[in-house]
Amino acid sequence: MLDFFPQWFQIFFFSMVPWLEARYVIPFSMLTPGWEWEWWQAFPLAILGNIFPIPFILLFFRYIEKSLRRFPFWVKVMDWLFARTRKKADERIRNYEYLGLFAFVALPVPFTGAWTGALIAYLFNLKFSRSLLAIFLGLILAAVIMILLTIYIRWALAYLGINI
Repeated sequence: MLDFFPQWFQIFFFSMVPWLEARYVIPFSMLTPGWEWEWWQAFPLAILGNIFPIPFILLFFRYIEKSLRRFPFWVKVMDWLFARTRKKADERIRNYEYLGLFAFVALPVPFTGAWTGALIAYLFNLKFSRSLLAIFLGLILAAVIMILLTIYIRWALAYLGINI
């Protein structure tokens, strides 16, 4: 990808990218030819990279939103994004709050990661420290699930004689 940066930095950096996050960067680092990182090497870098922007989102997103709402394009984008996020998370978050936030982030499917979790915490006005903890624990569980799936798929393919 960005070969002029060391691989450890690429793992850290791409884990910060919404919708990639640690849950997809760790398997990528384990399976990409020329990388072949072990899960225990990529895991801490990816988790640190993934959690790094979250406190800033939780603390400062209201100011960013206020600034961007001065522009009609961003009003449309944020209204769409907020409505979509509220629709996906409304019942779970209202009923279970932080446990629902944890479960939402821990589910390793697209659009359920730390960035979306931080947006949910902002939209539902959840407390900073509890939200950060729920998101962090959700990140860890999502990464572990993806690591286990990657190891199992690699093993199953090797068992069938297909080496990746």
